[in-house]
Amino acid sequence: MAEFDLPAIAKPASQAPARLVVGSLLPDELARGLVVIPYRTDNLRIVAVFGPAALAVIPRIGHLHITVDDGPWHWVDASGEPLIIQGLAPGPHRVLIELADPTHHVIDAQTVNLVIPPRR
Repeated sequence: MAEFDLPAIAKPASQAPARLVVGSLLPDELARGLVVIPYRTDNLRIVAVFGPAALAVIPRIGHLHITVDDGPWHWVDASGEPLIIQGLAPGPHRVLIELADPTHHVIDAQTVNLVIPPRR
């Protein structure tokens, strides 16, 4: 058997760019005033790991920043599950979803525009 000087896991020379892909809103839930936003990431795993040391993890890891209606604050989501937002007033809304690395540097972003129907 030959001996090799390679590590058990070889680091790739480069990674393909990470990107955020947002799916269509779930219409039945939206009709009830519940916003469910499915998404996936390409070339990045969503996990709750933060800080500069995490930039060296292969394959790349990160999380989401979510901002509603251009608010002055956002929240972080590292669940990997569809985003669920409830309690929005009837009318138009804008949800900014940003894909961020472990140091909160934004890599990609998508905006979802939606309308919550009037309550009966």
